Amino acid sequence: MERGQAARKTSAVATTFVALLRGVNVGGANRLPMAALQTAFADAGGREVETLLQSGNVVFEAAANAGEAVVERARTSIARVLNIDAPIVLRDGESWSRLVAGNPFIAAGADSETLHAACLSAAPSAERIARLETNRSPPDAFVVVGAEVYLSLPNGVARSKLSNAWLDARLGVVSTMRNWRTVTKLAAMVEARRR
Repeated sequence: MERGQAARKTSAVATTFVALLRGVNVGGANRLPMAALQTAFADAGGREVETLLQSGNVVFEAAANAGEAVVERARTSIARVLNIDAPIVLRDGESWSRLVAGNPFIAAGADSETLHAACLSAAPSAERIARLETNRSPPDAFVVVGAEVYLSLPNGVARSKLSNAWLDARLGVVSTMRNWRTVTKLAAMVEARRR
């Protein structure tokens, strides 16, 4: 088998993953250079590692059953080397595509500039979801679908009471939020790897 064929065969069995770090490079805290983040994921076993923006978005390839291990090794390395203990939420490429396709606010015609998605570390229980106050921050709105929370924040995320801390406390999981522009850019990166 020629070298190019071997590379194509390896990438054919690899899974694309999206890893989201929470709380890095926000307001001058937890300064994490993207080159260091990329290196941490590559050293942890991720292949074809790319970052997006400065807010801790990573797209990488790994065997389907290895994504969590790569994330855990990268997180440990970041904590040890850079003294940053940032939670990381992981999705595979298929899940990311479903996240984009399933936004109920887009389906209802909302302005995408007002939309965000919070990715959760696990799907919360129905009991916890039922305890969420739907009128906590009018005119903001949210919909929980599995391990995702779709948010419509017409006055901006800075003015909303629908924060990561509130979601974490109410749902009993770790959340990390991205604006819809970042969500779709990550989706484009995932899609580009399928070609």
